Amino acid sequence: MLIDLLSGGIAGIVSRSGVAPLELYKIQRQATFIPNANMKSILQKEGIRYLWKGNMTNCIRIAPQMAVNYSVFGYSKKHIDVGNKDINNLICGALGGSISMATIYPLETVRSRLSLQLQKSHYNGIYDCIRNMSIREMYKGLGMSLLGISPYCALNFAFYHNIKDYFEEKHVPNHLNKLLSGGFSAMAAVSFTYPTDLMRRQLQLQGFDKTVPKYDGIIDCGRKIVRNQGFRGLYKGLLASYISIFPKFALQFWSFEIAQEQLKKVCI
Repeated sequence: MLIDLLSGGIAGIVSRSGVAPLELYKIQRQATFIPNANMKSILQKEGIRYLWKGNMTNCIRIAPQMAVNYSVFGYSKKHIDVGNKDINNLICGALGGSISMATIYPLETVRSRLSLQLQKSHYNGIYDCIRNMSIREMYKGLGMSLLGISPYCALNFAFYHNIKDYFEEKHVPNHLNKLLSGGFSAMAAVSFTYPTDLMRRQLQLQGFDKTVPKYDGIIDCGRKIVRNQGFRGLYKGLLASYISIFPKFALQFWSFEIAQEQLKKVCI
């Protein structure tokens, strides 16, 4: 379990740092109601290095999240056996995703807010952001996150192992197999669960800026988005999500398995 914890943390940092500009682009596409929330404004006002703004917060968030996610998944697989590999992966993936998200959620909110501000217009850093939010604001969108992350992680792990087995049968080289399987599994999973990610992001930003619409919970958020933008509004930013999610999860699954292999050699 310790190896899974360490490998998951490493995988989270490697994958998120590698695609930070793409992840920032996705968040901006989901927050089109905020003025100047676009890549052009950031490059003009803050320079190219700020394409990685919020990445330190993201790494501080993602390392423990992925550590918990992979370790819970691995631990659950050893103790849960319903007689079907795919259902096992679905159950264990859902457990890993929900427990890890609940563990680190305030940092997810902080990361979203820091990513969308320009030139420290709202906060001077992680501590300042936390200090200026109430506990209630830190956990806004958690219910939606749990509704989304559980099926997302369940599908992601299930798709990953199936796609990986398929590529193994086709004799795809090992490293390429891990990269492709991780990317395709994430794209397949997010296609089913994307509206929950969009609503989570919008609920997280309550109180961030006066331009952010007000919602009275998950149902009200979904209803207002559909009323103002149609059902297509629930998928706003999906293309940006595809662009960021393929390399992100390709790197995540690949780096997790590589780190796990290397740590086993050292520890065993």
